Amino acid sequence: MESLIIYGGAFDPIHNGHLRIARAASMMLNADVVFVPTRVPRWKTPEATAKQRVEMLQLALKTDGSPAFSLDLFEMKSHSENSYSIDLVRHMALTHKNTKLYLLIGADEVNSFPNWKDPDKICELATPLYVARPGVDIDDAVLAQYKMQRLPYDGSGPVSSTKVRNLQDMDIPLAIRDYIENNGIYYMAKLKGMLSEHRYAHSVSVANLAYSIAAKNRVEEYRKAYAAGLLHDCGKQIDEETATRIMTERYPEFCSMPKWTHHQFIGAFLAETVFGIKDPIILDAISSHATGRAHMPPISKIIYASDKIEPLRGFDSSKLIAACYRNYYVGFMTVLGANKEYLESKGYAVDNPMTKACFELYLGEEN
Repeated sequence: MESLIIYGGAFDPIHNGHLRIARAASMMLNADVVFVPTRVPRWKTPEATAKQRVEMLQLALKTDGSPAFSLDLFEMKSHSENSYSIDLVRHMALTHKNTKLYLLIGADEVNSFPNWKDPDKICELATPLYVARPGVDIDDAVLAQYKMQRLPYDGSGPVSSTKVRNLQDMDIPLAIRDYIENNGIYYMAKLKGMLSEHRYAHSVSVANLAYSIAAKNRVEEYRKAYAAGLLHDCGKQIDEETATRIMTERYPEFCSMPKWTHHQFIGAFLAETVFGIKDPIILDAISSHATGRAHMPPISKIIYASDKIEPLRGFDSSKLIAACYRNYYVGFMTVLGANKEYLESKGYAVDNPMTKACFELYLGEEN
């Protein structure tokens, strides 16, 4: 008998954790997996439209899917105000006769399963299947009562749709990242409201360049380069009064730095308070992208270089970009030297301790 795993959800948006779980379930149970996006989730309001969520699912299954994966729009086509799993399972039972059905649910949904509509009837037609999640306590009585099956898999990762929407985790297919960017949804909509059109375009360009440099160099946690690149200038256009308050309250030790440097610290503050980003790798890259500093970690070096050489800057930076692609560290050093020459040619004084320390350490020159 063939087997089919029903995988429903809002998928707002779909991420690699969803896909990893689906692959694991498919392999372990020798079953196909059908993704069923919910049109009107009962316990949440999606940020993306139903059309956008379907389009992202289609993209993910096309670019990062499996021959065992398929998409069913049964719930999207439903005109009912509420979506109930029993209706979905009945539909699958009718359209997949002589097939063993599984209903894949979230670990956080297990304990509430008795409150679902017709849970006993669901179990007559399909075996509930779940993946354990750290920090989620499962009621053994519920497992026993409904004969739920645990999928012995723990490789889905910490990614969640909520984290993706807030730019806190970019563990998503590249096609989905591009879709979010091109359609201006989730974190892109928030960022666009903070920046001018020109600054927004620059930030997107930096993010894509930084990501590609980090990925080509196989830098650990390379996805973080994209988030840091997007947000590196998010503090650039804060009004002076707010900027002064943030610097005074949060970064008093840097208040004496030149005014043009303050946006990097304010950017880190906004990344943390507006987008909820706590990752020190991302925050460090934002807070040193303009000046540089001594002992910069890989992502910080990449963001510094990408900010200086992204293609929209208006000069031919192709050789500098190629140098970073070959070796991000050597490329960073090359960009740093070129930036120092540029500043000197314009008569700009390097009069802040962070840049001085950066030049001294990496270029071996005191200023």
